[in-house]
Amino acid sequence: MTRRLDDIDARILELIQLELPLDARPFDAIAKAVSIAPEEALNRIRRMKSDGIIRQISAIFDSTALGYIGALVAFKVSDEALEHVASNVAAHSSVSHCYSRNADYNLWFTLTIGPDDDLDRHIDELALLDGVQSHMTLPAIKVFKIGVFLKLTGAVSSDDHETNLRRKISSGLSTLHSPLSIKVAKALQTDLPLVERPFSDLAGQSGMSEVELLNYARAFLDNGVMRRYAAVLRHRKVGYTFNAMICWQVEPDMIDETGYRFAQRLSVSHCYQRPTFPDWPYALYTMVHSRSQDELDSVIAELVLDSHNSPHLILNTITEYKKTRVSYFHS
Repeated sequence: MTRRLDDIDARILELIQLELPLDARPFDAIAKAVSIAPEEALNRIRRMKSDGIIRQISAIFDSTALGYIGALVAFKVSDEALEHVASNVAAHSSVSHCYSRNADYNLWFTLTIGPDDDLDRHIDELALLDGVQSHMTLPAIKVFKIGVFLKLTGAVSSDDHETNLRRKISSGLSTLHSPLSIKVAKALQTDLPLVERPFSDLAGQSGMSEVELLNYARAFLDNGVMRRYAAVLRHRKVGYTFNAMICWQVEPDMIDETGYRFAQRLSVSHCYQRPTFPDWPYALYTMVHSRSQDELDSVIAELVLDSHNSPHLILNTITEYKKTRVSYFHS
C-alpha cells in the first residue's frame, strides 16, 4: 500500500517533475531546495519509486528531433471485437499508449516509428484487424503544449511551470547521426539509478565518461532534442484519478489563439492541432488531469470560455490497455 505523502515528499515530486538537474550529484540540489540532507532526499525518492509513485526518471525527448515520426490514431471498432483489436494494437512494439474511449471512434492509440520506417504501413496493417470499421490518422500539425505536471502543493505557479516547459522544439536540428549521440540518447532514456552519482552509473553502462554524458545531455536540452530531464509519476498514486481528452471544433482563424489560451492552463497537460475529417470536425485536442469529477468539470468549463463556447466532445478513458514510454534506437 502506498504510504501517505508528507509536504516534503509532495514538494520533491513537484520539483523532479519539472526538471532534475543535469549535475553529477542531482539529488543534492533537490535536497537543498526543500531544506533537507541529500541522503534523506535520495531515500525519500527511493521510497516513492518503490511505492510506485514515481514511474520513471529519464530524458523526455522531442521525437521529431530524433528523426522519429508519430501520430495519434483513432479506430472505430465493433463492440464485440474491441477487446481483441485493443490487445493486438497494444502488443505492437511501436504503440506507447492505447485506450478505449466513449465515442464512435472508440479505440485511440499513439504510434511512433523510426526514420527508416513507414507509419502508414503500420496503421494500415492494424486497421485490417477484424472488427475495425474505419480509422483516422491524426498527426500533430502544431504542438501548443506537451508536459504533464501534477500539482501537489501551492508552491508552483502556472508561470513557473510554463517557464520550465518552454523549450525550443528541434531548433532547426533534423536528426541525430553520430554513433556517440545515439548512444547518449539510449543512455538518457534509461531509468535513472537512484544513487548519489547516477549519471556516472549510466555513463559507465554505456562506455563513456560521466562528463561526456552530461555535456551531451545539456546540449540536447539546449537545442531542443530533449524537452527536459524529469520524473514521470503514476497519476492515480498521487490522487489524479480523473482525466479526459477534449476535442474542440474551432474555426480555422481561431485555432492559434485558442490553442495558446488552452496551453496557459496548468491543468492542461497536452494541447495539439490535428487534421479534421468530414465526420470528425475537431481541430484542437486537450488532455486534462484532475483529482475529482467536480474539478474536471470546472476545468472543462473554463476551457469552454477560453474557446468562446466552441463545440466540443469530451472523451473519457474506459480502459487503459497500454501506457509506456517511447523507446528510441532500441533495435
